Amino acid sequence: MIHEVFPVIYSTLNAEALVDRVLACYPLDPVRRCQFWHRGLSDVYVVETSRQMYVLRVSHYHWRSKSEIDFELELLDFLDRHHLPVAAPLTTIAGDLSVTIAAPEGDRYAALFPYAPGTVPVGDFNPTQSFAIGETLAKIHQICQKFRPRAVRQSLTPDYLLEDALEAIAPFLKHRPHDLQQLREAIGAIEARLAELPQHSPFWTVCWGDPHSGNVHFTPSGQMTLFDFDQCGYGWRAFDIAKFWQVSLRAGTSKAVRQAFLEGYQGVEPLSQRELDGLQSLTQMAHLWMWSINLHNARLYNYSRLDESYFTQRLEHLKLLRSSSWQLF
Repeated sequence: MIHEVFPVIYSTLNAEALVDRVLACYPLDPVRRCQFWHRGLSDVYVVETSRQMYVLRVSHYHWRSKSEIDFELELLDFLDRHHLPVAAPLTTIAGDLSVTIAAPEGDRYAALFPYAPGTVPVGDFNPTQSFAIGETLAKIHQICQKFRPRAVRQSLTPDYLLEDALEAIAPFLKHRPHDLQQLREAIGAIEARLAELPQHSPFWTVCWGDPHSGNVHFTPSGQMTLFDFDQCGYGWRAFDIAKFWQVSLRAGTSKAVRQAFLEGYQGVEPLSQRELDGLQSLTQMAHLWMWSINLHNARLYNYSRLDESYFTQRLEHLKLLRSSSWQLF
């Protein structure tokens, strides 16, 4: 028998303990229920009190630093104070935006949010909703020119996103040298194309990082709340549009919905022709970044997914995004 405490990579935190040790840090009504809800880039718990619903998000130890999490929470608080429809973090009794949890694998960070009214428009996402999200994203980019965070966050540059992707993917393609060479060539072409984009205002600002229909709630009356800014950071504003397109293309969302998103954005903040010309390369970069994030998580939690078809499907999707007909599917 091994008597020493065994190291862990990931722990599932007990919901009752979260009520006693974390939710007690907030000025809440008595908690009726705290239920583990979803495991993504963070662990999500649904919290119910006598009068209101909340979402408690607990970061994963391996995913982001305290400074990066603070950056996101500062950003959401900033956007909320400027009357943009985001789910902003609540402050603790002590006035903090997060609570540090000494988990077995290391410190993790919890943040509490009001439950966004409405539902995710999956399957029923329409051009009107897409247009509204595009408009709101443009307003976020505009107001973020005034954002002055205390915390530091990694910028969403090609050096960071593409090199991280290559480092993550390449070891799995050593026995597929042709595919590995094609991946390197694709990354080189993206880097060369994006070198033409300026990294200054208004082209460069704080990006949401993950705009898509799954991160928005709509009520029947059309009230909208944006959430999940987990991937935010300084970057090209056009990258957020490319990220929306990348997720939409992978989900099979219609071109009319994708175009409505761009039109909504352009109605508030027109993009330059240089930015529009760069959208294809930015969409490829978004694909590679999401592949990298997915791969990092699968290696920790679900290695069985990483078979040959996993890599073949993503390489084929990258080829489609590089083709002249990339927006037709």
